Amino acid sequence: MLVNLVDGKMPFLSAAIDPVQVEECFGRCLAIAENMQLQKIDVIRHKPGRRCLIEYEFINDSGAIITLIGKVRAKGTDYHSYELQKSLWESGFADDSVDGISVPEPVGIIPEWQMWLQRKVEGDIATRFLTQNSNLLLAKRIAEAAHKLHQTNILPRRSHTMSDELRILDERISLVIQQYPEWQARLQKILEKCDHLGQNTPEAKRCGIHRDFYPDQVIINNSRLYLIDLDLYCEGNPALDIGNYIGHIKEYSLRTFANSEALRECEKTLTETFLQLTNDKSPIAIEAYTTLTLVRHIQISTQFPERRPFTAALLNLCEQRLHII
Repeated sequence: MLVNLVDGKMPFLSAAIDPVQVEECFGRCLAIAENMQLQKIDVIRHKPGRRCLIEYEFINDSGAIITLIGKVRAKGTDYHSYELQKSLWESGFADDSVDGISVPEPVGIIPEWQMWLQRKVEGDIATRFLTQNSNLLLAKRIAEAAHKLHQTNILPRRSHTMSDELRILDERISLVIQQYPEWQARLQKILEKCDHLGQNTPEAKRCGIHRDFYPDQVIINNSRLYLIDLDLYCEGNPALDIGNYIGHIKEYSLRTFANSEALRECEKTLTETFLQLTNDKSPIAIEAYTTLTLVRHIQISTQFPERRPFTAALLNLCEQRLHII
């Protein structure tokens, strides 16, 4: 939906949704925009003072519709994410990759709007396929997609360690304690157990990981999978991606089916496929990151009215996984 965007941190947003200025700027900055006419502009998401996602629909001389997604960041153009996606596209993740695993095509940068753009890919997010008759072949393919990303030799510019993971948990759970002081003792015990779990989690060979890998970040288009939103790409333990994905599945299962184990076969296929691909025999690290993801979801659940009814159930689930009596 097109709205009047007023944002003190991104004053240029009004220009980025003005059809006249968009056609002029895109024609000047993007090779793909030649011989295309603007049809529609939609603001998909706007986090005031932080970021904005804008969809631009064009039609070319052949009558084909071409849709671009512009990603705007208040603190400056995210050149790193653009270059990463470009590198991936050129390293086996293009639309014609034989294995059917891709990223959306990056198409350019509009510096004055602190925006980089990619082609919109058609399809459904993997979350839509999470049913109690889940397609286990799809679970296998998602594990393969994560492994393919981990095998690229694109050097990350930052890293994420277990210490970082535990620090983030401490910050998030401290917020929950402020909101629910009656749970303070239980939450502090969970943090203690998480520290112990983190210290005893085996470290695999570090590589480039997605770090925010969950079903909404995978688009399914027939037999092709697209990995999206690689903004947090970094060097880390590859088990984090699979553990994070499974943690999200369990949280989704809890909310949707009132049973965190409802999609157990899907989780099992993900884990077994990933371990086979990595020649790893132990799921310990995946299980650990699954638990840490669920603990993080305690705080996430407090941020959305529709999820707050499940906060207590998440708390109980985390205590069970951490063997807190």
